[in-house]
Amino acid sequence: MENNEIVIVGAGPAGIGMGILLKKLGFESFVILDKGRVGASFWQWPEEMKLITPSFTGQGFGALDLNAVAPGTSPAFTFQREHLSGQEYGEYLALLAEHFELPLAEGTAVHKLHKHDDGFSIETNHGIIKSKAVIWGTGEFQFPKLPFTGAELGLHNSKVAAWRQLKKGHYYVIGGYESAMDAAEQLASYGSDVTVVMPNALQENAEADPSRSLSPYTRERLEQAYEKGNVQFLEHVSVRKLTTNGAAYDLHLSDGRRIRSETRPIVATGFHSGAEQISRLFAWGEDGKPLLTKEDMSTKTEHLYLIGPSVRHQNAVFCFIYKFRQRFAVIAEHLLKKWDFALDENVLAEYRNNQMFLDDLSCCEVECEC
Repeated sequence: MENNEIVIVGAGPAGIGMGILLKKLGFESFVILDKGRVGASFWQWPEEMKLITPSFTGQGFGALDLNAVAPGTSPAFTFQREHLSGQEYGEYLALLAEHFELPLAEGTAVHKLHKHDDGFSIETNHGIIKSKAVIWGTGEFQFPKLPFTGAELGLHNSKVAAWRQLKKGHYYVIGGYESAMDAAEQLASYGSDVTVVMPNALQENAEADPSRSLSPYTRERLEQAYEKGNVQFLEHVSVRKLTTNGAAYDLHLSDGRRIRSETRPIVATGFHSGAEQISRLFAWGEDGKPLLTKEDMSTKTEHLYLIGPSVRHQNAVFCFIYKFRQRFAVIAEHLLKKWDFALDENVLAEYRNNQMFLDDLSCCEVECEC
């Protein structure tokens, strides 16, 4: 494979969005690598799973679709859906890649990333690629957390092809946030009874920032299932260990209880940062996320940038598409200016006008008076 000045790893919303911006700026020496295809993680979602952020066409009034990764595009317009499925969103990303003629190398798995004085060498299943900079955007969905002994005996929610395929019964869902509540609601919608084993409590998930709490979309669906009596909660308790007992499963809880489940427990405990694949090239914070400069570059490795849901800056959490897309222009401006590349200020203005150029992190607290 030919060498490029920039290699973007990952062809999800972060990688595609970043590539579109580089194209718009006239920068051509880059490639987007993905071990699967464009939007691969979204194609792996359970078929009933939908984006929790609503899509809406409001560009004419200064409101870019929350799930768009480029100005002038809208998944809501394309699919006439407010909450898109994974397959629909994967198709949206593929349409963008084709429309903007992005340089893609699908089916290209990155095995190792090496830093040298003059740049990087990237070992792939198709050989070695060299670059001056790497923008890492592998996302998180491919890296499920299994945080307790025996967790692999359960069924992680990311491994479910379709909730309708699970036989009706009484399920224990382990976890206390979006993944767990979505699993509970989906199982209940197909007639199962569900007990959510959660280390927190529902009333604690009441912050205005949906990155730290449950989204209104999830709360609304969950309340309907709870009112029907299908969903119950065991709050302030964690699963310490999961074991098998014949054809059944035993959940060993932090309060000393042991609960028998006749169905395979659902493990919905979230995901690791995709940057853990190259963990030695980042310094890490106490929250398990990479430490970054104000331009989203690794504090440990020059010219290695991070995009996507693992981006953190103190109290600012960029785990949603409408958040992390605000950082594409910050990276592009910083990197290309360092290389004395002439930037098209009209493109940067377009991104700023569409709330896609957040370079002032002092305004990231979410506060609602009522």
